[in-house]
Amino acid sequence: MTTTATALKSYGPMQFPGRSGLHLWQFERAQRLGLIPGPDVNGERWSRAVFDDAIARIDTIKQATGTLPDVGAARAERHLADRFSITVHSGTAAELSRRGHLPVRGEYRARPLYCGLALEAFRDRRTVQRASAAGRLHMRDAAAKALGVRESDFDNLLRAGLLTHSEIVEGWHHTLVRLYRQADLDRLVRSRRIDWPAVHATPKGHRSPLAALPTKKSTDGAAVG
Repeated sequence: MTTTATALKSYGPMQFPGRSGLHLWQFERAQRLGLIPGPDVNGERWSRAVFDDAIARIDTIKQATGTLPDVGAARAERHLADRFSITVHSGTAAELSRRGHLPVRGEYRARPLYCGLALEAFRDRRTVQRASAAGRLHMRDAAAKALGVRESDFDNLLRAGLLTHSEIVEGWHHTLVRLYRQADLDRLVRSRRIDWPAVHATPKGHRSPLAALPTKKSTDGAAVG
């Protein structure tokens, strides 16, 4: 607890966590959880009374805010892999979020940050495994291989709007790389619109049945692809 000699009349957004022993992310999370009120001095600072009240409850606040900050997908997936001692594929965090299990709490460099408190509370290994299987991301070549189709056939599926990328990441030399989600590939394999045995039986050098798929038009009337 602060002493009379070091106590301030009010505390700024960096002084409050610094003097209370909270990480900045713990301080911000405590506010989100209602454990620390918003600034009560000029809308920018916290009064000594609010600060002293938080200090009196500091152990409870630290316990409630947890030990893991909100993190990006890669760190979230490493945490889950370590926690359950299982393989967790890239794309799992986004899939858990898509299914309502892992809230997004902000972003960093236009990438989502996932709730550290929810990650710490995760107990369901099966849910993580299912999300890892469904959300697994593939580059173009791997996605085509998973479908058992040639590159030209993969282009036909994209052109027809039967498949689209799930995510875009930056690759070497700032190139943009489209990634495809396993659940979308699985859905396509089950589609009755495609005669998969005929596609797979087409000899190399012959026209694929997928070439006859109609081209999907975008909202502005331009062809997709």
